[in-house]
Amino acid sequence: MPSEVPESVPEDPQLANAGKVQNEYGADAIQVLEGLEAVRKRPGMYIGSTGERGLHHLVYEIVDNSVDEALAGYCDTITVTILEDGAVRVVDNGRGIPVDMHRTEGKSTVEVVLTVLHAGGKFGGGGYAVSGGLHGVGSSVVNALSTRLEVEVKRQGFVWRQSFRNGGTPLAPLEKGEPSDETGTTITFWPDAGIFDTVHFDYDTLRTRFQQMAFLNKGLRITLRDERPESAYVVDDQSSDAAATQPHDDFLYERGLVDYVEYLNKVRKTEVVNDEIIEVESEDTDRHISLELAMQWTTSYTENVFTFANTINTHEGGTHEEGFRAALTTLVNRYARAQGMLKEKDDNLTGEDIREGLTAVISVKLSEPQFEGQTKTKLGNTEAKAFVQKVVGDQLTDWLDRNPAQAKNVIRKAIDAATARLAARKARETARRKSVFESAAMPDKLKDCVSKDPSISEIFLVEGDSAGGSAKQARDRKTQAILPLRGKILNVESASLDKMMANQEINDLALALGTQLGKKFSIDDLRYERIIIMTDADVDGAHIAALLITFFYRMTPGLIESGRLFLAMPPLYKLSNKGTIVYAMDDEDRAAKMKEHFKPNQKVDMTRFKGLGEMNPAQLKETTMNPASRVLARVTLPDSMDELTEMKPAELINTLMGKKAELRFRFIQENAAFVEDLDI
Repeated sequence: MPSEVPESVPEDPQLANAGKVQNEYGADAIQVLEGLEAVRKRPGMYIGSTGERGLHHLVYEIVDNSVDEALAGYCDTITVTILEDGAVRVVDNGRGIPVDMHRTEGKSTVEVVLTVLHAGGKFGGGGYAVSGGLHGVGSSVVNALSTRLEVEVKRQGFVWRQSFRNGGTPLAPLEKGEPSDETGTTITFWPDAGIFDTVHFDYDTLRTRFQQMAFLNKGLRITLRDERPESAYVVDDQSSDAAATQPHDDFLYERGLVDYVEYLNKVRKTEVVNDEIIEVESEDTDRHISLELAMQWTTSYTENVFTFANTINTHEGGTHEEGFRAALTTLVNRYARAQGMLKEKDDNLTGEDIREGLTAVISVKLSEPQFEGQTKTKLGNTEAKAFVQKVVGDQLTDWLDRNPAQAKNVIRKAIDAATARLAARKARETARRKSVFESAAMPDKLKDCVSKDPSISEIFLVEGDSAGGSAKQARDRKTQAILPLRGKILNVESASLDKMMANQEINDLALALGTQLGKKFSIDDLRYERIIIMTDADVDGAHIAALLITFFYRMTPGLIESGRLFLAMPPLYKLSNKGTIVYAMDDEDRAAKMKEHFKPNQKVDMTRFKGLGEMNPAQLKETTMNPASRVLARVTLPDSMDELTEMKPAELINTLMGKKAELRFRFIQENAAFVEDLDI
C-alpha cells in the first residue's frame, strides 16, 4: 500500500520527537540555496577554486563579456585597470548592457544580468551571433563574490549607474544620470577577502591572458594598467630625476593569429623551416561558423598546436583540432607522393611526423558552441570538424602548390621525423629482445621494492654508484626502490628521438617507471607513487637534477602535473657535541640550529657534506630517506602555463637546456646580478 503524506503533525512535542535521532536525514535537512547565495556557499563550482586562479577568473568573466561585444562588431577597445585599493575596473565601448525594465523580472535588465544566475544575452541567439559565454553566470558570479560592485552603462543617450554590496545586494534601483552620446559598460568590483585566499591580483597573469585575447581578436585593443602604489618601478635609476612608473601594456594586433605564431616562435627562439607563416581564413555565413588559422614549422622536436573556440582556450582540443589534423595528414602525404618525395613502397607519414616542430593556432567561431562542462576545455560540435577539414584541405593545397620550395622543406622535416621514429622503434625492440634473452624485465642496477602496490611505493634516482650503495642499505626494502645513475644522463632537449631511445640510462629509467614515453605516457602505468631525484648538493648534482627534470618534462607529460616528482633535500652540515647531533640544510639553517641546540661558547664539531657518498647508510636514512624525518621538494609548473600555452616553462627549458649556447650565455648575463649565494 502506498504511503501517504500526513496532513498534520502530533501536537505533543515529546511524541513529535520520539522517533527522531540526532542528525536525522529528512525533509528538513534539504537546503535550498536561492539566487547568489549558492555561489557564495560553493564558489568552486562556478570559478574553479578560491585561490589565485579563481580570483583572476573574476576578471576574465567580465572581460569575456566585453570581448563578446567585440565579436559582435560593436567594441574595439577594452581597458582593464587595477585600482589603488586593489579593485579592478573593466571599461569597454560596446553597446552597453540594456537598461530597460525586464519583462518578467520586474527590474532593470542591468540588475537582472548582475543578480540572477543564468540570465544573459547568449541563450536565444538574438543578442550575440557568436559568444564565449553560454551559461549566463559570469557577471552575476563576480557580483556574488565581491563585497562591492559598481556598474556604469552609457546607452540610449544617458549614463546609468547602480551599486551593489555584500555579495550582490543592490543599494538602490538603476539610476538614470547625465546625458551622454557615448556607449559602453564600466564594471568595478572588489573581491571578497572572506572568500578568496588572496585578493591580490598578479599583473603578469592578467597581462598574459589579455595579450592572448588581443592575438585572437585582430584589431581589438586591450589595455592593462596597474595603479597600485606598491607596483611602481623606476625606469632609469641612473639619473638624478628618475621617476616611478606604473605597469602598463597596450595590446593591438592587426594581423591576429599571424602575429601570434610569429610571437610564439620568437619567444621560443627556434629556427623556422618555412619562411612564410601560412594563413587560412574562411567563413560560412549560412552555418554561422568561421575559421582562422596560422601555422609555421620550426626545427624543434616538439609540436605546439593551440586551439580556441569563440576565443575560449580549448586546451583539450575537440572537433576543430580533429578536422585540422585529418586534413593536414592526408594533404601532406598526398603532396609528398605527388612530388616523388615518398615512394610507392614507403609508408605514409604519421600525423606526429608531420606535426613535429609545428607551431599552429586554430581559432573557430560559431553560433552554438558545445563545450564539455562549464570550464569549456573541449569543443564538441560535429560540424566544426567537417568545416575545418574542408577549408584546411582547400587552402593548404593552394599554398603548397604556390610555394614548392617551402613545401619541400616541410616534407623533408616530416620525413626526418619519420626516420627518427623508426630508428627509435628499432632501438626499443632491440632493448625488449635483449631483456627477454636475459630473463630480466627490469634494469640490473634497479633494486626494486618488495611491495607491488604503486600507491605506497617510491623510487630514488641516485647520483652515482657510491651513493647508490649507501641508499640501498638505508632504504626501506618494502616500499623504497633505488636506481643508481652513472654520471649525467642525455640532455633530451637537444637530442633526436632515435638518439634518446638508444641511450642506456633513459631506457633504464623508462623500464623502471613502467610507462611509455612521450604522448603514449599514461600515469596509470606508473609503478611508483613518488619519483625522488637524490643528487649531491653541488653544481654537478644540480646539473644532473636539471637534466632529469628536463627528461620528465618532455618525455613523461602528466607526471609533473600530477605532483609525482620530487627532489630529495639532503643536509649540508652535521653539527655534533657529545650526545647531541643535528643536521642543517644550509648556512641559514646552520646558524638557527646552533642557537637552538648549543650554548654560545660550546665547542661544536661541524662536518660539511660534499656529497651523498660521504654519509653512511644510517645518516642517509635519518636525514634524506626516512619519510618521518626527511624533507622533499615537489617539482611543479607555474600556473601561467595554463594561460599562454606553456610558454614560460617551455621557453626556460629551451633557453637553459637547448642547443643554442648563446641563449644560455645571454641568460647568465641578464640574471647574474640576482645571484646571492654562489657556491664555487
